Amino acid sequence: MNLNDSLPWRWQLDPSPPEPRAVVAWHAASRSLHARLGQLPDHIQKRLYATANRDVLVVTGPAEDLPWAPGVSYAAASADAPTLWRPTLMRPDAPHDLLSRALQQRHARQPLLLWHEPDAVIPLDRLLAITPQVLARISEQWQAS
Repeated sequence: MNLNDSLPWRWQLDPSPPEPRAVVAWHAASRSLHARLGQLPDHIQKRLYATANRDVLVVTGPAEDLPWAPGVSYAAASADAPTLWRPTLMRPDAPHDLLSRALQQRHARQPLLLWHEPDAVIPLDRLLAITPQVLARISEQWQAS
């Protein structure tokens, strides 16, 4: 992936993945994760935050509270650039601080989740606390799209 011609980079496997701080689910897996969120006890829901669009659901929170559902992956903030989030198992081969600055200039938002499959940049600046109302709003958004 290239953010621009001056900063080419590639994904590589991370030999020492960070502890997850987010669960990421695309397409059908996002619906499974959404259903799982609705089954969590209130005290765990209160420690989780979410953002969604028609294709993806991202849930952040403490590693021990992140739910599992079929087809999900995990993400964490980069230790070198805390406003740059990435998959736990993959990492960009370019300096994370430079990538973070380039992404922030392009998207004018932060933090940002940089994803590998599909290639995507997802803003994390509008996360909402998980509540039954937020889960209903996400479901309504999906039905409308």
